[in-house]
Amino acid sequence: MDVRIKYEFRRRPTTDRVRTMALASFWNWLTRSPTQRPDLHFLLYTRAACPLCDEAWELLVRYQKRYGFVLETRDIDASADLVHEFGQCVPVVAINGKVRFRGHVNEVLLQRILIHEGPPRDTKES
Repeated sequence: MDVRIKYEFRRRPTTDRVRTMALASFWNWLTRSPTQRPDLHFLLYTRAACPLCDEAWELLVRYQKRYGFVLETRDIDASADLVHEFGQCVPVVAINGKVRFRGHVNEVLLQRILIHEGPPRDTKES
């Protein structure tokens, strides 16, 4: 007994309008701009002749152009308190006053912070 089943799949007719909408949607997704983050303040603690500090600075400047956060740098050798606090562990990146990176800036974590970090919350007790 020879049983043959023939399946036919009908294709929906695609129109130029559907293709145009799909391409427009893809183009909008591709060229979307990231959310600006002027609420974030980045402070890079650095010292002279530090290759890791230069690398961190270049990375932060690149992301600053994209996200628009405030970026500032401080030389720890200018203050004895900063030398005591950070020692040889530079670069140090503080975001809104909280130290987030020491020694190396993890680019994936930086992206997550820029996307998900919210404005500071009011912690007053009623």
